[in-house]
Amino acid sequence: MTTAIAISGSPSRQSKSRRLLVHAVERLARDGISARTLDLADLPSDDLLGRTRTAAIEDALASALAARLLIVATPVYRASYSGLLKVFFDLLPQDALAGKVAIAIATGAGPAHSLVIDHALRPLLASVGALVVSTGIYGTDAQFSADGPADALTARVDRAVDEAKEVMIHAAL
Repeated sequence: MTTAIAISGSPSRQSKSRRLLVHAVERLARDGISARTLDLADLPSDDLLGRTRTAAIEDALASALAARLLIVATPVYRASYSGLLKVFFDLLPQDALAGKVAIAIATGAGPAHSLVIDHALRPLLASVGALVVSTGIYGTDAQFSADGPADALTARVDRAVDEAKEVMIHAAL
């Protein structure tokens, strides 16, 4: 069975980026792919900073290493991904995710930071060996309502999930 890990780099469980992450996890479940959601904000800060190595961080890292698919979501801060993502991925050795497929999701206030996918998230994931699907997801505040993300945005998440499944099949990952 294919396993996936959905990594939220947001400090908030109600963030827009996490809402898109939840949609991806639900879509994977409909396709028979189990996914664990990892909220980096729940991990001990000393673990994330490399000062300690508790069971919580060991389990989180092991889950990332064991998954065949990673869905990584972050709000945009200072034109890049969150510090939570940075410190988590810094704990992984180079090429630790070789042979893994990844989906990149980011959200920001407006369209000005849409290049965060190609200029920050894609290089971050590639630096640890992950193969990032071509469809990146960037959502703006205007694409969310009280009911959730706009249909066009969830359709983009669905497209990325479909691409990831195809890559895993064709690359025999």
